[in-house]
Amino acid sequence: MTPRQSVSRSAVVRARRKRALYRRRRVALSGVLAVAVLGLLLATHAIDGPAAASGSPVHPARTRRGTAVRHRRWTVSSWLASLEAKVKGEPGHLQPGSNPSVLPGPVLIADRNNSRLLLVDPKGRILWQFPRPGDLAPGQSFLSPDDAFFGPHGRHILATEESDFVISEISLRTGHIVWRYGHPGVAGAAPGYLDNPDDAMLLPNGNVISADIKNCRLLYLSKTSVVPLHVYGETTPYCYHQPPARFGSPNGMFPMTNGDWLVTEINGDWVDEMTPAGKIVFSVHPPDIYYPSDSNEVRPGVFLTAAYTKPGVVEEYTATGKVLWRYAPTGAAALDEPSLAMPLPNGDVLLNDDWNDRVIVVDPHTDKVVWQYGVTGVSGTAPGYLFKPDGVDLAPPYSLDMRHASTMGIPPFPATATATATATGGGGETTAHARRAPTG
Repeated sequence: MTPRQSVSRSAVVRARRKRALYRRRRVALSGVLAVAVLGLLLATHAIDGPAAASGSPVHPARTRRGTAVRHRRWTVSSWLASLEAKVKGEPGHLQPGSNPSVLPGPVLIADRNNSRLLLVDPKGRILWQFPRPGDLAPGQSFLSPDDAFFGPHGRHILATEESDFVISEISLRTGHIVWRYGHPGVAGAAPGYLDNPDDAMLLPNGNVISADIKNCRLLYLSKTSVVPLHVYGETTPYCYHQPPARFGSPNGMFPMTNGDWLVTEINGDWVDEMTPAGKIVFSVHPPDIYYPSDSNEVRPGVFLTAAYTKPGVVEEYTATGKVLWRYAPTGAAALDEPSLAMPLPNGDVLLNDDWNDRVIVVDPHTDKVVWQYGVTGVSGTAPGYLFKPDGVDLAPPYSLDMRHASTMGIPPFPATATATATATGGGGETTAHARRAPTG
């Protein structure tokens, strides 16, 4: 063997050894990567597995090597946390004497005459607003929302645009209107039309229930048909109290903890407990209340009503008409046509004082305003100002429908080609809205 041949053979041996070592390292590295990928998949399943099992969408993103990685799904709590993070450290816009600790979380305000919804935190900072530029589709409107409530799962808001004759469902995730019932600017009573809808509620089954004031009826609506699933009361322009056959300008239909619904009738000053099937359990006059608005349950057997009058009144009472608390300040502190009062977890009362351009919290033990957003009697669009706020709700998990989600009564009426209707009864007719036109 020549020296040249010996060198060549040694080089070949060294090359083979290097390749073998490289292969062993590559196999070892592949094993490590496999374990890492398996751990990542298990972690991803722990995060997103429940969402996939429930049918919630998950959105894969591709890495450089093309491996699909799942993102955390959108949640209401993460949405609220992101909003709160954006305003951290910023000043609030509350009125002097306000105590942020009386609220359990942000307040949703239907700022009617500013044609917007606001989510305001307890310190008076605006967390979210609808609509913002780009939220509405071309040609779409959002006018004069008089009430707005989070749905039972917290992912949507249902707003009634009473004087524009439509109900709109807004997706918090997309910031767009995803469903609408009614014809904007056109009142009517035929399927697909409304006349002053009020206090629409999204049910756990995805359907909607709402008062339709000037059509003298209550509606159970499906997202898939313009024909109502059920009509409570006779559809007529002549409203008077004879439930369940007729309703006297109903302006509210709120869930109760026993699965029934609390209905408010303007004409005659009535509040009724009604089962989902339409049976009336009781009817009561809120004591010394003229023009009752949006009555709701404080606790079983105790109810809260606002009087849409000037000066205004807020009252807690029992089904037998016994007054437990009455708030009717006079002079400079007087309420000016409040339309909705709601109980807070701490026993205080949250209410929108419409024509005073403010939302307030009242302590029933002292009858003092302990929180106020909006300048009394001064309308505006800047932070800290409102223009005839006409509805409130608390943010999840304290929102009205979320608190009632597990007990909310579902009307027992399936989809049909034509709407079912509550049987009508006899009696004379009186002209609807003999009082002023309902707006509360």
